[in-house]
Amino acid sequence: MTKGEFRKFSKHVNLDFLLVVFGGIFVSILTFAKLFEFLFLDYPVYVWSYFFGLILASVYFVGKTVQKYKLPVIVTFLIGTSLALFITFLSPGSQNDHFLYLFLCGIVAVCSMILPGLSGSFVLILMGNYELVFIEAVNNMDITILLPVVLGSVFGLIAFSHALSWILRNYKDQTISLLTGFILGSLLTLWPWKNTVYQLDSIGEIITKADGTQVIQAYERFFPQSFNTEVILALVLMLAGVLTITLLEKIAVKGDKNN
Repeated sequence: MTKGEFRKFSKHVNLDFLLVVFGGIFVSILTFAKLFEFLFLDYPVYVWSYFFGLILASVYFVGKTVQKYKLPVIVTFLIGTSLALFITFLSPGSQNDHFLYLFLCGIVAVCSMILPGLSGSFVLILMGNYELVFIEAVNNMDITILLPVVLGSVFGLIAFSHALSWILRNYKDQTISLLTGFILGSLLTLWPWKNTVYQLDSIGEIITKADGTQVIQAYERFFPQSFNTEVILALVLMLAGVLTITLLEKIAVKGDKNN
């Protein structure tokens, strides 16, 4: 490829923008992986509370970009909500380190970045591999986990970016309403207060995989019974998540007006 051809290619794929985005993702993952490992281990309720606030605010800010709520838009909203709830109850969100599943995670995560209101991290949470990829694999520099995710991301970006852009151009309201419903239905996955139910064998012992991971059967979600310090702090973190998205939205709007 000549220098001139590379410039044309760079302009066609908006390479500068992609390098900035993926560079920011790479730096943030390396910077916060250790911190999130600690938080997920010792303060899971607080982490999920903040995430819950982030996604709750996203429902509003994504949904308000729909221009006209006609019947097809309402139908796609209900489909998105139902699909997210179906995924939530169908799968406990347990980790899966199979190469093909990790490759699929990379594809879905990068495609979600193209669509408004979704993030790769959020999708990996739903698929059960957020901690495996962004925390365990990064901290241990486990290439066997990271490589298929990266390969899937590259493949997904090349294969699906134009198709998703076409869908947004031609069916924007339906696409946004579908995503809004999906985000709303996924809130149950992020609910902070839940007990893990493990799968048992015939003699009542927890089934354990070869790598020592216990097999999760489901989650029992509940409301806290007392209004203690943990609950208050969790609610504060939910509010912090809402305010974070609100602030980012204001910055984005201001940037659009300046441009």
